Amino acid sequence: MAEQAVYNATVVEHATNPRNVGALDGADGVGADGNPVYGNLVRVYLRVADGRVAAARFKAFGCSATIAAGSVVTTLATGATLAEARALDAAAIERALGGLPPEKQHCAVVAAGALQRALDAFGA
Repeated sequence: MAEQAVYNATVVEHATNPRNVGALDGADGVGADGNPVYGNLVRVYLRVADGRVAAARFKAFGCSATIAAGSVVTTLATGATLAEARALDAAAIERALGGLPPEKQHCAVVAAGALQRALDAFGA
């Protein structure tokens, strides 16, 4: 029998009530990352003003951990300077979520990658 991921309350909260869902019209940067092996995809949309992420939104396809990671990466990025947003990596996303089961840690990697690609698209 396969092991099932067990999620903490923070992951469940972000998976069932994700923040910042949907496309962002007029986004300054859009980036996507995915893992075809696991079948998950995260797309991050950024609006930038005065050297800060003024707004961040996401769309995700995948499991609960993918949705939670997309939600958290947007909450962490919103209000951050471009340098602070650039420093957000999978480890920061996992910490903000209170951890992910080992078999779901790739979800944080995908969310972080989408953010980095959105920053790249903006030119930051």
